Amino acid sequence: MMFIFVMLGLVLCKELAGSSAVTTVFVQKGKDLHLHVNKPVVIPEYDEFSWRVNDTGSIVRLSPDNKVRIVDPYKGRVEFSVQNHSLILKNVQHSDSGEYTALIAGDETQRVAEYKVIIQDPVSPVNLSVNSVSNSTESCNLTVTCSTEDSLINSTFTCDKQTCHQEGGEQSTNTTSGSYLHVYLLNEFIICKHSNQVSCTSNKTEIQPLCSLTGSQSISLCLMKTVMISVGLIIMVSAVISVHLMKRLKKQE
Repeated sequence: MMFIFVMLGLVLCKELAGSSAVTTVFVQKGKDLHLHVNKPVVIPEYDEFSWRVNDTGSIVRLSPDNKVRIVDPYKGRVEFSVQNHSLILKNVQHSDSGEYTALIAGDETQRVAEYKVIIQDPVSPVNLSVNSVSNSTESCNLTVTCSTEDSLINSTFTCDKQTCHQEGGEQSTNTTSGSYLHVYLLNEFIICKHSNQVSCTSNKTEIQPLCSLTGSQSISLCLMKTVMISVGLIIMVSAVISVHLMKRLKKQE
């Protein structure tokens, strides 16, 4: 029994020795996919190196005599480096999503690189619209909608004389297309962002022109009072001077 456990352990260790961590890669549709082997590769004399997809079909093969063969469906789309075994797959489409593995095959099979590739469309433009603005003597409230073709977020912002804040904090949601919609406050701007792992679009609006804050109204009233008092004083002084000049003119006559 002990012998069986030892043999099972050796087989398991042997299988894991050539394994590598799977790296997830996101690529925008129509761009090029770059895959690398991130460690030195030593290929035994009679073994073959290859890149495979979904463990079913080969993309490229490097034979023991150092000849490169690109499989028919990928001809014209693949660049392969004999020196570092990297792979470039051009103009990727959604059908190119899958598991990509670099293998050394001979008496044993060794995985030297593994990638999970996900192809994504660029995100659509995002729209930020102001639904309502409410000004009071103490604060200003704005309600906005951050939206894409298939999703939206409504959010409210409140400003006083010193600061602005977002009700409930920053808000976000996942869209039906798998992207990310986010609305938040940055300095004096409301930002609406639409993003995924390969692209991003955004829109923004400035709060200051929309909010007529009390502080500015108070300053305006104070300024008006100051101007009125100043004008009144000028009129009074002018009247006194005029009376004084008229008296002097009469005495001279």
